[in-house]
Amino acid sequence: MKPTLQLKLTQQLKLTPQLQQSIRLLQLSTLELNQEIERIVQENPLLELREDWNTPITDYPSVNSEASDSPDFENRPTEMASSSEDKALLEETHKEDFEWPQESLFSYGAYEDDDHEAPQIPAKPISLREYLNVQASCLNQISERERRIIGLLIDSLDDDGYLLQPLSELMEILPEELGISLNDLQSALKYLQRLDPPGVGAHDLQECLALQLQTLPDSMAHRDQALQVVQEYLKILASHDFIQIKKLLGCDDQSLRAIQKLITNLNPKPGAEFSSQSARYIVPDVIVTKKNGVWVANLNIDALPKLSINHLYANILKQAQHSSASMLASQLGEAKWLIKNIQQRSSTILNVANAIVARQQQFFEHGEVAMRPLVLREIAETLNLHESTVSRVTTQKFMHTPRGILELKYFFGSHVSTDSGGACSATSIRALIKQLVQEENSKKPLSDNKIANILEQQGIVVARRTIAKYRELLLIPAANLRKSF
Repeated sequence: MKPTLQLKLTQQLKLTPQLQQSIRLLQLSTLELNQEIERIVQENPLLELREDWNTPITDYPSVNSEASDSPDFENRPTEMASSSEDKALLEETHKEDFEWPQESLFSYGAYEDDDHEAPQIPAKPISLREYLNVQASCLNQISERERRIIGLLIDSLDDDGYLLQPLSELMEILPEELGISLNDLQSALKYLQRLDPPGVGAHDLQECLALQLQTLPDSMAHRDQALQVVQEYLKILASHDFIQIKKLLGCDDQSLRAIQKLITNLNPKPGAEFSSQSARYIVPDVIVTKKNGVWVANLNIDALPKLSINHLYANILKQAQHSSASMLASQLGEAKWLIKNIQQRSSTILNVANAIVARQQQFFEHGEVAMRPLVLREIAETLNLHESTVSRVTTQKFMHTPRGILELKYFFGSHVSTDSGGACSATSIRALIKQLVQEENSKKPLSDNKIANILEQQGIVVARRTIAKYRELLLIPAANLRKSF
């Protein structure tokens, strides 16, 4: 074949480094954000953490003035200024006069005695996500794309190692540009569920226990029977109806005790050992207060990172040769974008929080029974954001309210239709079930059918199996186990 030159025009969607950083910072919790900032500050001398941070970003010159004035993240430049622009940038940055400290800049942190023993810093305990990502990176039989999808599922796990979000729901909030199908997520989940600790990636307790039993050798005594109990008769086992289980399995008392011991030795929370290694502190991102009869959200000032440009180091680097000017401009540009991205993150969290509070006014007045149904799409359409952005904002972001510190994702949930044509949130239904059980006669506890009938009289039509599901989520035993004699 004769070699020829061809001209082809194609379109590609690429994320600039600044936009990638913005997305990454948005999904971090407050504690994770502070850790990330501390790491970046150590690498970039143009940044500093201060306790009296109140300097606006506009005080610092822009690498690209047109891009800086635009709030559109997609228009951000991917390249730094040219050498002539770098020089002008440095000159403008250092128009202000700075006072030099009396102490030597290079005396801090040095030991007077070489024999002085450096302090021992305890190793940071590995998290569940880090542990799983290390294992995923060692899977040689999969592609890099599959490894990234597995990483996406790992980020969606809760602290106990469960994947509570259905794959179909997770796929809906992913950008279409990624081209991830439901089959891709299902395939990645199979790899995830093979990782250690056993049971990780399960959707519920039943699947978690089954995954752990499946990792045991086939030759282990009573392994298959225990797996059958978990997959088919777990509720019967929880109700301690051992006579029925023996009848269903066709086994004797000794075998049943061995099966029960095998199941009770399993770990219902495979990820708990990682989350319990160190104390976890929740820092609320927003605080909800009542003003003029209306509940509103405000940023928690104490949670905002105190980050600013280090003028002292910028002045020192100004004295360097011209060859260092390009590096200085690059570091200054990176510092500016980081501060802008943090401010953008705070603004997005505040907007989403206020949109949630505006729709859940009755919850703050009357509690869970007044929670209205809410989905990510409703907030996304109101703020003109993508659902994936709202999902990132509401994950590991917390709101301090008079009713406690709640995750923003707490305010979202499914709904049940009412007779009047409206909708009732699952949270409010669970609160009603809890209230009915607390007020019931302990000698004649309410059955699931009776609770469903009471709710139907209030205009809320809920199936009996739905009542049973919500009751189990509330850790409320069945009626026969609540009965007192």
